[in-house]
Amino acid sequence: MKQDKYSFGRALRPFSFPVALITCLVGIVSASEQPGFSYPLALLIILGALLLQAGVNLINDHADLQHLKNSIARGRVVRNFRLGLSFFLLAATIGIYLISYAGLGLLVLLLAGLAGALGYTVEPVNFKRRGLAVVLVFWLMGVLMVCGSYYILAGELSWLVFWRSVPVSLISSLLLLANEIRDVESDRDTGIRTLTVRIGIDRARKLYLLLLLSVVAVASVLWIADAITGVWWLVSVPLIWLLYKQQQGSAGRASLPPASGRFFMLFGLLYCLSL
Repeated sequence: MKQDKYSFGRALRPFSFPVALITCLVGIVSASEQPGFSYPLALLIILGALLLQAGVNLINDHADLQHLKNSIARGRVVRNFRLGLSFFLLAATIGIYLISYAGLGLLVLLLAGLAGALGYTVEPVNFKRRGLAVVLVFWLMGVLMVCGSYYILAGELSWLVFWRSVPVSLISSLLLLANEIRDVESDRDTGIRTLTVRIGIDRARKLYLLLLLSVVAVASVLWIADAITGVWWLVSVPLIWLLYKQQQGSAGRASLPPASGRFFMLFGLLYCLSL
């Protein structure tokens, strides 16, 4: 296995940062018309979410330790894990302040998010090893982020905001799946049974396409139902064909995660304009 997989830059996975940014923005924009809306608080929410995203990314490879023999690679995994925990601590500090503002109801949401983040790769839960990471990310870095951001600013939960969260939550899962598709050979060789390893690369590609099409389908239904008011997000739809073609070959798979991240950013910003 290549050691650079565990370098700080690779482990940080900056291509995934649109997940935290866009999911929070969906919740923030949905709450922007509420009385007492606070822009400084909104910025603090985004900062906390980015720290949480960085922490999740950095601890992601911790489960690989039991399969690694190279001491340099093992050292990098341990270092990244410790840095990830430090990011969690910073995010928790912001979370404590937000709880003092929004109340104990937020504490329940944050504890659920923290439990999911730690269980992502830490034993004995290890959702990644069990092939459940794609599902977990939908809730943890999708629905929970959108609804939590809205709750902090609006002081309540909303079914409307829940349904608005579904398209960007699907792309959160899609982005994780893109990472699994890229790393399928190395994960298989080291015994890391991600969803893509379990179902095979061909089915994973079909699932990737299904998630892409589901994003468009759900957004269309929300527009028809007046849950969102605009169709700016349609501008990003032509990229779906490019992403589908890119993940067909090994060369394209290598850059599939950052390409998926760029799609997430474009779709997400246009989607926020459509709210």
